[in-house]
Amino acid sequence: MIEIGAHVSSADPLAEAEARGAGLVQVFLGNPKGWKKPLPRRDAEQLRSSSVDVYVHAPYLVNVVNPSSRIRIPSRKNLAHTVEAAEQIGAAGVVVHGGHVIEGEEIEAGFPRWRKALEQLETDIPILIENTASGNNAQARRIEHLAGLWEVIGGLDPAPGFCLDTCHAWAGGEPLEGLVERVLEATGRIDLVHLNDSRDGFDSRRDRHANLGRGHIPGDQMAAVVREAGAPVLVETPGGVEEHLLDLAWIRERLQS
Repeated sequence: MIEIGAHVSSADPLAEAEARGAGLVQVFLGNPKGWKKPLPRRDAEQLRSSSVDVYVHAPYLVNVVNPSSRIRIPSRKNLAHTVEAAEQIGAAGVVVHGGHVIEGEEIEAGFPRWRKALEQLETDIPILIENTASGNNAQARRIEHLAGLWEVIGGLDPAPGFCLDTCHAWAGGEPLEGLVERVLEATGRIDLVHLNDSRDGFDSRRDRHANLGRGHIPGDQMAAVVREAGAPVLVETPGGVEEHLLDLAWIRERLQS
């Protein structure tokens, strides 16, 4: 049985999970577009002891492979602070975008920077690197670059995990047909699926999520990714409880057929 949940407000994650009938949720623990360290949570013990799996998404600004120390070092610190906050609530994992190197730099230059960032983290919380939708210099947009990255970081102990986003793959120019097989060949694992439809066409390079069945990605292809990955699923789709309930019903119905 594949667990399915949603990205929700961080104000009361357990109430949000209950409203959606979900056994897992994802939250930001701080400003997703800021550098500030997340504040301690009053409900940390409640979250730790709950049966709901809470995933934490790192801020969007984190880019541990940038060659500039003005970006790379704060990114490492921000990721470390996010992981520390995730440990306090007993999170199931921390999701972080793959990042990108600068124009004119070889993509492979970022691989050892990712390794160093991971080596500096002392934690048992799984770090899940997520594929991204755009950027010719992105570490985790193209499958061949994922394969190169995992050759450098895959042997770490603990090894990093991988989060597969369907909208990001579609918008980034990776066909969903056969996608799971190709990702597994590159990384050896898929630990989490971000199941999102896309408001834009294939290879648009635009990261704009749509509710399931209301975008451009063929529904049978999204359902196939979920079946083949066999990993927990989170929707990061527009709206609140009502919209998410429709999205969760949409994928559950297709998984049963």
